[in-house]
Amino acid sequence: MKQRLLKILENFKNKKVLVIGDIMLDKYIWGEVSRISPEAPVQVVNVVKETYSPGGAANVASNASALNGNVFMVGITGDDEARNIILQELHKLGINTEGILVDNDKPTIQKVRVMGRGQQLLRVDYEKKEHMHKDIESSMIGFLEKTVKEVDVVVISDYAKGVITNWLSSKLIDISRENNKPVIVDPKPEHIDFYSNVTLVTPNNAEASAMSNIEDGSEESVLEMGAKLVRYLNTNVLITQGERGMSLFEKDGSIKHISAKTKEVYSIIGAGDTVVSVIALALASGADLEEACVLSNIAAGIKVGKIGTASVSVDEIKREIESL
Repeated sequence: MKQRLLKILENFKNKKVLVIGDIMLDKYIWGEVSRISPEAPVQVVNVVKETYSPGGAANVASNASALNGNVFMVGITGDDEARNIILQELHKLGINTEGILVDNDKPTIQKVRVMGRGQQLLRVDYEKKEHMHKDIESSMIGFLEKTVKEVDVVVISDYAKGVITNWLSSKLIDISRENNKPVIVDPKPEHIDFYSNVTLVTPNNAEASAMSNIEDGSEESVLEMGAKLVRYLNTNVLITQGERGMSLFEKDGSIKHISAKTKEVYSIIGAGDTVVSVIALALASGADLEEACVLSNIAAGIKVGKIGTASVSVDEIKREIESL
Protein backbone atom coordinates (compact mmCIF):
# COMPACT_ATOMS: atom_id res chain seq x y z
CA MET A 1 0.00 0.00 0.00
CA LYS A 2 2.81 2.40 0.92
CA GLN A 3 4.53 2.09 -2.48
CA ARG A 4 1.20 2.39 -4.25
CA LEU A 5 0.40 5.65 -2.42
CA LEU A 6 3.85 7.06 -3.20
CA LYS A 7 3.37 6.23 -6.88
CA ILE A 8 0.00 7.99 -6.97
CA LEU A 9 1.58 10.99 -5.27
CA GLU A 10 4.32 11.17 -7.93
CA ASN A 11 1.61 11.29 -10.60
CA PHE A 12 0.07 14.48 -9.17
CA LYS A 13 2.51 16.59 -11.17
CA ASN A 14 0.78 18.65 -13.88
CA LYS A 15 -2.57 16.90 -13.57
CA LYS A 16 -5.18 19.39 -14.77
CA VAL A 17 -7.79 20.34 -12.18
CA LEU A 18 -10.77 22.60 -12.82
CA VAL A 19 -12.10 24.22 -9.64
CA ILE A 20 -15.42 26.05 -9.79
CA GLY A 21 -17.13 27.79 -6.91
CA ASP A 22 -17.36 30.83 -4.68
CA ILE A 23 -14.09 32.77 -4.84
CA MET A 24 -13.13 34.74 -1.74
CA LEU A 25 -10.28 36.99 -0.73
CA ASP A 26 -9.01 36.49 2.82
CA LYS A 27 -7.49 39.73 4.09
CA TYR A 28 -5.59 39.91 7.38
CA ILE A 29 -4.91 43.19 9.16
CA TRP A 30 -2.12 42.60 11.65
CA GLY A 31 -1.55 45.03 14.47
CA GLU A 32 -0.43 45.78 17.98
CA VAL A 33 -2.92 46.25 20.81
CA SER A 34 -1.94 48.26 23.87
CA ARG A 35 -4.94 50.37 24.84
CA ILE A 36 -8.72 50.74 24.91
CA SER A 37 -10.36 53.41 22.78
CA PRO A 38 -11.61 56.52 24.66
CA GLU A 39 -14.58 56.57 22.24
CA ALA A 40 -15.99 53.13 23.10
CA PRO A 41 -14.98 50.04 25.13
CA VAL A 42 -13.05 48.47 22.24
CA GLN A 43 -9.38 47.73 21.65
CA VAL A 44 -7.34 50.06 19.45
CA VAL A 45 -5.30 48.19 16.83
CA ASN A 46 -2.19 49.95 15.55
CA VAL A 47 -1.83 48.40 12.08
CA VAL A 48 1.59 46.93 11.27
CA LYS A 49 0.86 45.08 8.01
CA GLU A 50 -1.83 43.68 5.74
CA THR A 51 -1.66 40.28 4.03
CA TYR A 52 -3.88 38.46 1.56
CA SER A 53 -4.58 34.86 0.61
CA PRO A 54 -7.08 33.04 -1.64
CA GLY A 55 -10.17 31.90 0.25
CA GLY A 56 -13.27 29.80 -0.38
CA ALA A 57 -13.07 27.93 -3.67
CA ALA A 58 -9.86 29.81 -4.44
CA ASN A 59 -8.26 28.07 -1.45
CA VAL A 60 -9.09 24.69 -3.02
CA ALA A 61 -7.34 25.91 -6.19
CA SER A 62 -4.40 27.12 -4.10
CA ASN A 63 -4.13 23.72 -2.38
CA ALA A 64 -4.23 21.84 -5.69
CA SER A 65 -1.55 24.12 -7.11
CA ALA A 66 0.68 23.57 -4.05
CA LEU A 67 0.36 19.83 -4.73
CA ASN A 68 1.83 20.31 -8.23
CA GLY A 69 -1.52 20.40 -10.03
CA ASN A 70 -2.16 22.52 -13.10
CA VAL A 71 -5.24 24.45 -11.97
CA PHE A 72 -8.05 26.29 -13.78
CA MET A 73 -10.14 28.54 -11.50
CA VAL A 74 -13.74 29.36 -12.49
CA GLY A 75 -16.03 31.74 -10.62
CA ILE A 76 -16.98 35.40 -10.30
CA THR A 77 -15.68 38.55 -8.64
CA GLY A 78 -16.82 42.14 -8.52
CA ASP A 79 -15.21 44.88 -10.61
CA ASP A 80 -13.13 46.20 -7.73
CA GLU A 81 -9.68 46.36 -6.20
CA ALA A 82 -10.25 43.06 -4.38
CA ARG A 83 -10.57 41.38 -7.81
CA ASN A 84 -7.14 42.72 -8.78
CA ILE A 85 -5.64 41.40 -5.55
CA ILE A 86 -7.16 37.91 -5.82
CA LEU A 87 -6.04 37.63 -9.45
CA GLN A 88 -2.51 38.63 -8.43
CA GLU A 89 -2.50 36.03 -5.63
CA LEU A 90 -3.71 33.29 -7.98
CA HIS A 91 -1.23 34.26 -10.71
CA LYS A 92 1.61 33.95 -8.16
CA LEU A 93 0.53 30.33 -7.76
CA GLY A 94 0.45 29.71 -11.52
CA ILE A 95 -3.34 29.27 -11.55
CA ASN A 96 -5.24 29.91 -14.79
CA THR A 97 -7.82 32.69 -14.17
CA GLU A 98 -9.45 32.97 -17.59
CA GLY A 99 -12.66 31.51 -16.14
CA ILE A 100 -13.04 34.21 -13.47
CA LEU A 101 -15.82 36.48 -14.73
CA VAL A 102 -16.94 39.92 -13.48
CA ASP A 103 -20.37 40.55 -11.97
CA ASN A 104 -20.81 44.30 -11.68
CA ASP A 105 -23.69 43.90 -9.21
CA LYS A 106 -21.73 41.88 -6.64
CA PRO A 107 -18.57 42.80 -4.74
CA THR A 108 -15.67 40.40 -4.66
CA ILE A 109 -16.33 38.35 -1.52
CA GLN A 110 -13.90 39.37 1.21
CA LYS A 111 -13.34 38.07 4.71
CA VAL A 112 -11.34 40.75 6.53
CA ARG A 113 -9.83 39.61 9.82
CA VAL A 114 -8.30 42.03 12.32
CA MET A 115 -5.52 40.31 14.27
CA GLY A 116 -3.89 41.46 17.50
CA ARG A 117 -1.66 39.59 19.95
CA GLY A 118 -1.96 36.50 17.79
CA GLN A 119 -5.75 36.45 18.11
CA GLN A 120 -8.61 37.36 15.81
CA LEU A 121 -10.32 40.43 17.24
CA LEU A 122 -12.90 41.06 14.55
CA ARG A 123 -14.07 39.81 11.16
CA VAL A 124 -15.74 41.96 8.52
CA ASP A 125 -17.45 40.32 5.52
CA TYR A 126 -18.17 41.85 2.12
CA GLU A 127 -20.62 39.75 0.10
CA LYS A 128 -23.93 39.50 -1.70
CA LYS A 129 -25.32 35.97 -1.84
CA GLU A 130 -27.73 36.45 -4.74
CA HIS A 131 -27.17 34.17 -7.73
CA MET A 132 -25.22 35.63 -10.62
CA HIS A 133 -27.06 37.04 -13.65
CA LYS A 134 -28.23 34.62 -16.34
CA ASP A 135 -25.93 36.12 -18.98
CA ILE A 136 -22.89 35.58 -16.74
CA GLU A 137 -24.09 32.05 -15.97
CA SER A 138 -24.40 31.37 -19.73
CA SER A 139 -20.88 32.71 -20.35
CA MET A 140 -19.53 30.49 -17.57
CA ILE A 141 -21.22 27.41 -19.02
CA GLY A 142 -19.69 28.27 -22.41
CA PHE A 143 -16.25 28.40 -20.77
CA LEU A 144 -16.89 25.06 -19.05
CA GLU A 145 -17.98 23.37 -22.29
CA LYS A 146 -14.68 24.39 -23.85
CA THR A 147 -12.42 23.69 -20.86
CA VAL A 148 -13.73 20.49 -19.20
CA LYS A 149 -12.52 18.33 -22.08
CA GLU A 150 -8.96 19.64 -21.47
CA VAL A 151 -8.78 18.78 -17.75
CA ASP A 152 -8.42 15.55 -15.76
CA VAL A 153 -10.86 16.22 -12.92
CA VAL A 154 -13.51 18.75 -11.84
CA VAL A 155 -14.06 20.12 -8.31
CA ILE A 156 -17.22 21.98 -7.27
CA SER A 157 -16.48 24.04 -4.15
CA ASP A 158 -19.89 25.31 -3.05
CA TYR A 159 -20.22 27.94 -0.33
CA ALA A 160 -23.76 28.95 -1.39
CA LYS A 161 -22.66 32.48 -2.26
CA GLY A 162 -24.24 32.61 -5.73
CA VAL A 163 -21.98 30.79 -8.20
CA ILE A 164 -23.27 27.21 -8.00
CA THR A 165 -26.82 27.15 -9.38
CA ASN A 166 -29.05 24.24 -10.29
CA TRP A 167 -28.74 24.93 -14.01
CA LEU A 168 -24.97 25.40 -13.93
CA SER A 169 -24.32 22.30 -11.82
CA SER A 170 -26.62 20.19 -14.00
CA LYS A 171 -24.85 21.33 -17.19
CA LEU A 172 -21.40 20.87 -15.65
CA ILE A 173 -22.17 17.34 -14.43
CA ASP A 174 -23.54 16.42 -17.87
CA ILE A 175 -20.49 17.87 -19.65
CA SER A 176 -18.12 16.07 -17.27
CA ARG A 177 -19.87 12.71 -17.68
CA GLU A 178 -19.84 13.07 -21.48
CA ASN A 179 -16.06 13.59 -21.29
CA ASN A 180 -15.44 10.91 -18.59
CA LYS A 181 -14.15 13.41 -16.05
CA PRO A 182 -14.62 12.69 -12.33
CA VAL A 183 -16.54 15.36 -10.38
CA ILE A 184 -15.89 15.90 -6.66
CA VAL A 185 -18.21 18.16 -4.68
CA ASP A 186 -17.58 19.98 -1.41
CA PRO A 187 -21.28 20.62 -0.69
CA LYS A 188 -23.65 23.00 1.04
CA PRO A 189 -26.73 21.23 2.50
CA GLU A 190 -29.23 23.66 0.96
CA HIS A 191 -27.98 22.68 -2.51
CA ILE A 192 -28.28 18.92 -2.03
CA ASP A 193 -30.42 18.54 -5.15
CA PHE A 194 -27.64 20.04 -7.30
CA TYR A 195 -25.24 17.10 -6.78
CA SER A 196 -26.92 13.97 -8.18
CA ASN A 197 -24.75 11.58 -10.24
CA VAL A 198 -21.35 13.10 -9.44
CA THR A 199 -18.35 10.93 -8.57
CA LEU A 200 -18.02 11.87 -4.89
CA VAL A 201 -19.63 14.24 -2.38
CA THR A 202 -17.57 15.15 0.70
CA PRO A 203 -19.76 16.56 3.51
CA ASN A 204 -18.55 16.87 7.06
CA ASN A 205 -20.64 15.45 9.92
CA ALA A 206 -22.81 18.53 10.34
CA GLU A 207 -23.41 18.88 6.59
CA ALA A 208 -24.24 15.17 6.21
CA SER A 209 -26.69 15.46 9.10
CA ALA A 210 -28.42 18.46 7.51
CA MET A 211 -28.47 16.86 4.06
CA SER A 212 -29.94 13.58 5.32
CA ASN A 213 -32.20 14.93 8.10
CA ILE A 214 -30.60 12.43 10.48
CA GLU A 215 -29.32 13.70 13.81
CA ASP A 216 -25.59 13.13 14.30
CA GLY A 217 -24.29 11.64 17.51
CA SER A 218 -23.10 8.08 17.03
CA GLU A 219 -21.41 5.65 14.67
CA GLU A 220 -24.82 4.28 13.78
CA SER A 221 -26.08 7.71 12.76
CA VAL A 222 -23.09 8.18 10.43
CA LEU A 223 -23.88 4.83 8.80
CA GLU A 224 -27.50 5.90 8.32
CA MET A 225 -26.50 9.29 6.88
CA GLY A 226 -24.04 7.80 4.42
CA ALA A 227 -26.41 5.10 3.19
CA LYS A 228 -29.27 7.58 2.75
CA LEU A 229 -27.14 10.10 0.80
CA VAL A 230 -25.73 7.40 -1.51
CA ARG A 231 -29.27 6.33 -2.39
CA TYR A 232 -30.65 9.84 -2.74
CA LEU A 233 -27.82 11.27 -4.84
CA ASN A 234 -26.71 8.11 -6.68
CA THR A 235 -23.14 8.99 -5.83
CA ASN A 236 -20.29 7.88 -3.59
CA VAL A 237 -20.15 9.77 -0.29
CA LEU A 238 -17.23 10.60 2.01
CA ILE A 239 -18.25 11.89 5.45
CA THR A 240 -15.35 13.63 7.19
CA GLN A 241 -15.49 13.49 10.99
CA GLY A 242 -12.49 15.39 12.32
CA GLU A 243 -10.66 13.43 15.01
CA ARG A 244 -12.96 10.46 14.29
CA GLY A 245 -11.50 10.12 10.80
CA MET A 246 -13.62 9.69 7.69
CA SER A 247 -16.12 7.16 6.34
CA LEU A 248 -16.39 6.27 2.65
CA PHE A 249 -19.72 4.96 1.36
CA GLU A 250 -19.56 3.57 -2.17
CA LYS A 251 -22.44 2.98 -4.54
CA ASP A 252 -21.74 -0.75 -4.55
CA GLY A 253 -22.70 -0.83 -0.86
CA SER A 254 -19.20 -1.07 0.60
CA ILE A 255 -18.32 1.08 3.61
CA LYS A 256 -14.76 1.85 4.68
CA HIS A 257 -13.72 3.78 7.78
CA ILE A 258 -10.37 5.55 7.73
CA SER A 259 -9.00 6.47 11.15
CA ALA A 260 -7.61 9.97 11.68
CA LYS A 261 -3.88 10.42 12.07
CA THR A 262 -3.47 11.62 15.66
CA LYS A 263 -1.79 15.03 15.71
CA GLU A 264 -1.85 18.21 17.76
CA VAL A 265 -4.52 20.42 16.20
CA TYR A 266 -3.58 24.07 15.67
CA SER A 267 -6.26 24.98 13.14
CA ILE A 268 -9.05 23.18 11.27
CA ILE A 269 -9.41 26.11 8.83
CA GLY A 270 -9.11 24.83 5.27
CA ALA A 271 -8.87 21.14 6.21
CA GLY A 272 -11.87 20.34 4.00
CA ASP A 273 -10.26 22.17 1.09
CA THR A 274 -7.14 20.06 1.56
CA VAL A 275 -9.19 16.85 1.54
CA VAL A 276 -10.99 17.78 -1.68
CA SER A 277 -7.86 18.90 -3.54
CA VAL A 278 -5.94 15.71 -2.64
CA ILE A 279 -8.84 13.46 -3.64
CA ALA A 280 -9.18 15.28 -6.97
CA LEU A 281 -5.50 14.90 -7.83
CA ALA A 282 -5.40 11.30 -6.62
CA LEU A 283 -8.36 10.28 -8.81
CA ALA A 284 -6.76 12.09 -11.74
CA SER A 285 -3.57 10.12 -11.00
CA GLY A 286 -5.18 6.67 -11.20
CA ALA A 287 -6.17 6.10 -7.56
CA ASP A 288 -9.37 4.31 -6.64
CA LEU A 289 -11.72 6.02 -4.17
CA GLU A 290 -10.30 4.32 -1.09
CA GLU A 291 -6.69 5.16 -2.03
CA ALA A 292 -7.69 8.77 -2.73
CA CYS A 293 -9.39 9.04 0.66
CA VAL A 294 -6.43 7.49 2.50
CA LEU A 295 -4.12 10.07 0.91
CA SER A 296 -6.50 12.90 1.75
CA ASN A 297 -6.70 11.70 5.37
CA ILE A 298 -2.91 11.81 5.64
CA ALA A 299 -2.88 15.33 4.14
CA ALA A 300 -5.65 16.50 6.50
CA GLY A 301 -3.61 15.27 9.47
CA ILE A 302 -0.72 17.44 8.30
CA LYS A 303 -3.00 20.39 7.57
CA VAL A 304 -4.52 20.66 11.05
CA GLY A 305 -0.98 20.98 12.44
CA LYS A 306 -0.53 24.22 10.49
CA ILE A 307 -1.83 27.69 11.31
CA GLY A 308 -4.45 29.29 9.06
CA THR A 309 -4.88 28.24 5.44
CA ALA A 310 -1.26 27.19 4.85
CA SER A 311 -1.11 24.54 2.11
CA VAL A 312 0.23 21.00 2.39
CA SER A 313 3.02 19.94 0.02
CA VAL A 314 3.66 16.68 -1.80
CA ASP A 315 6.95 16.30 0.09
CA GLU A 316 5.16 16.56 3.44
CA ILE A 317 2.66 13.87 2.44
CA LYS A 318 5.50 11.71 1.11
CA ARG A 319 7.42 11.93 4.40
CA GLU A 320 4.27 11.01 6.32
CA ILE A 321 3.66 7.95 4.12
CA GLU A 322 7.27 6.81 4.44
CA SER A 323 6.98 7.01 8.24
CA LEU A 324 3.94 4.68 8.32
